[in-house]
Amino acid sequence: MEKGYRHDNEDFDARIKACGVSEPVSTYLSRCAQFHSSPAPGLLIGAFMVDYALELLGAQPGEKLFSVCETPKCLPDAPQVIAHATTGNGRLKVVPIGRFALTMNRASDKPTTDGIRVYVDPQKIRQFPVIDIWFANSPTFNKHTMGTNLQEQIFRAGRKILSYEKVRVPVKIKEAWQPVTCPTCGETVPDYLVVDGKCGACGPMKYYEKI
Repeated sequence: MEKGYRHDNEDFDARIKACGVSEPVSTYLSRCAQFHSSPAPGLLIGAFMVDYALELLGAQPGEKLFSVCETPKCLPDAPQVIAHATTGNGRLKVVPIGRFALTMNRASDKPTTDGIRVYVDPQKIRQFPVIDIWFANSPTFNKHTMGTNLQEQIFRAGRKILSYEKVRVPVKIKEAWQPVTCPTCGETVPDYLVVDGKCGACGPMKYYEKI
């Protein structure tokens, strides 16, 4: 979440309306900002991206949809809010590649399925100077003085900064598993998560020290 982007519901919604954002995206933007606790620019662009992917798929937000986000920053909240694809229900995967892109697809019982990948196009973004310098992480961008202008450019740009491609993605098949007791900590984990005979927390995924 980018700090410094204030979120006043009434002002935010009025700005969306003044910039001509139509439904359902205007509602998506409000819901995403509330969920994220801030109208972060990447999140706002993400709402347009998810809406675009849904249209290209001919899908509705209530369908069982899967998403892969290529960055962990802000973007993953958009498919969670709009398409109900979450890490908890197993329908959202975050791959920290660093590209501002996401792929969406329907469920399938086959090894692969076709989907739509939507991404911020570096060529198209140049027609919106404030978005361009923000996206480039330029030192000339000041979120305190340019934040509102950035929001308005995002609202007016909408899909104009996006491109898409049809892709084929592998389908992860659920496999049977057995609980295994870690010999180090004594807690149980699924057998497929055991690394060198131990759970991840006692091995390469350790993230805390006991106190």
